[in-house]
Amino acid sequence: MKLQKPKGTVDILPGTVEHWQIVEEIARKFFARANYHEIRTPIFENYELFARSSGDSSDIVQKEMYDFEDKGGRRLALRPEGTAGVVRSYVENKLYGPEFAKPYKLYYIEPMFRYERPQAGRQRQFHQIGVEAFGSDNPLQDLETILLGHDLLKELGVQNYELHLNNLGNSDVREKYHAALVDYFTPFTSELSEDSKRRLETNPLRILDSKDKADQKFLPDAPKIVDYLDDDSRTKFDFIKASLTKRGIDYVMDDNLVRGLDYYTGTIFEFVVDDQKLWQSASTILAGGRYDKLVEEFSGPSTPAVGFGIGLERLMLVLNVQNPDLFAPKGLDFYIANVGEEAAMKALEIAQDIRLAGYSAEMDVQQRKLKAQFKTADRENAKYVLTLGTDELEQEQVSVKRLSDGKQFMLAFAEIQTNLKELLENLD
Repeated sequence: MKLQKPKGTVDILPGTVEHWQIVEEIARKFFARANYHEIRTPIFENYELFARSSGDSSDIVQKEMYDFEDKGGRRLALRPEGTAGVVRSYVENKLYGPEFAKPYKLYYIEPMFRYERPQAGRQRQFHQIGVEAFGSDNPLQDLETILLGHDLLKELGVQNYELHLNNLGNSDVREKYHAALVDYFTPFTSELSEDSKRRLETNPLRILDSKDKADQKFLPDAPKIVDYLDDDSRTKFDFIKASLTKRGIDYVMDDNLVRGLDYYTGTIFEFVVDDQKLWQSASTILAGGRYDKLVEEFSGPSTPAVGFGIGLERLMLVLNVQNPDLFAPKGLDFYIANVGEEAAMKALEIAQDIRLAGYSAEMDVQQRKLKAQFKTADRENAKYVLTLGTDELEQEQVSVKRLSDGKQFMLAFAEIQTNLKELLENLD
């Protein structure tokens, strides 16, 4: 039997995984500068966690979630998104306590799972970069979160992205808007897609997010939630929009933007990339918003919160097209060619010393001819080639060649241990 990876999963192989590491490292350093701290939560949680947070009527729960019973009869689920697990951890570990500064700011870079049709940039096991900030209902926190997403995309070199905004208001606004949507869509029930017929009964806001052509013809004339906002929501939203304009950041008011999860309240946003080299129509690369009731829903204290998530697979597709220089191979610092068993043992020692000095190094362990070893050094894009044989052992020094210009010199064994960095800096 030939074993293959499950449908909707990919192997991230050497040569590619380094690209992921570059993006993840940039994100980690970026978030640290904004005083966000990394959190890691379990890959699987209790099913009820996601059913309550995402909403029983959501596509995630209805169609996409991997759920199962374990050997103890407990119903569990592989996490389909990051926020619910982080909120559960925030409540369970009492991170809302007075000893913790507010807002309490977290980020994560972790795998997620959804049973959906695999396609470019969308897999059944996928990875997400996300941030969550707990404890402030000030629109400044919404603004900072949006700017954080904007600046991260800019730092990574993403191009042609556009910010879309909407506001879902408070629970009273949602209730009034829910009724308005039901009144509007009900006369067209027979013409709606099967999914939207179901959504009309459970959560009509989701019809606005439908990609089905049967539904889309009704969307332009549908009621707009912005017309139902309460004064407080409208004032905060106006502040955010005015502040973005003041910062020189353009945005598009997107009345059909509702996000696919039930926990969102207030301002929601998406960054959409429009690039014909990637896809035929604009596609979301980063999305998030405010969710002020979820901590309380999980039996924590009333705690406002806001965050966003980035799909890493989709981000990598974009960066490979728009900023391939980010992934330019850096190459090996040193390749140690050697001849003879005694030289091989010394080469192993030198490789260890070089690595301890903070440089990358590889040595030939197969006792091949020097010509083959030099070819390997070229293939690995090594900056320096060290050659070690009988003469070098006797002289207690190694021959060094800098491949960029062919410059050659001798380097004493002892110097590698003590001042390699200084020697290289003063080489010219």
